[in-house]
Amino acid sequence: MAKVRRLWLQDGFYYHFTTREAMQEGIDNGEFIENAEFSGNMYGTSKAAVEDVRAKNLICILDVDIQGVKRIKETDLDPIYISIQPPSMEILEKRLRDRQTETEESLQKRLEAARIDMQLSKEPGVFDIVIINDDLEKAYEELKEILDEEIKKVQEAK
Repeated sequence: MAKVRRLWLQDGFYYHFTTREAMQEGIDNGEFIENAEFSGNMYGTSKAAVEDVRAKNLICILDVDIQGVKRIKETDLDPIYISIQPPSMEILEKRLRDRQTETEESLQKRLEAARIDMQLSKEPGVFDIVIINDDLEKAYEELKEILDEEIKKVQEAK
């Protein structure tokens, strides 16, 4: 199965599952604004899903990796790019190990991907805002404040 990247909406988030073949066909036909493969799974954000959210005058939040960020920057979308990062790789590893949801192999893949993402996120112009999640409440409030500003803009545009 391939997974179409989740779209976070104001009332929840959704995954759309499809076959690998159908997803590859959609990618080949230019139906995705971004896509990636990680740990044998395909992920992507369809243009149609984003347009459906925008047509409802809702805010669409995409959860993408650094590859996705770079691909979205090539589109006509004008989003705010926010990176939420752990204070360090050591703390990220501890958090992931404490969850006990990963095999050692998948944990190492996630850590390597995170290391690369965090390194690339330091390039100028990649992210508008970087939130360091060293205190959950503080990080949440910072993100909420940013999103509240965007919600006000959308409401004023109605």
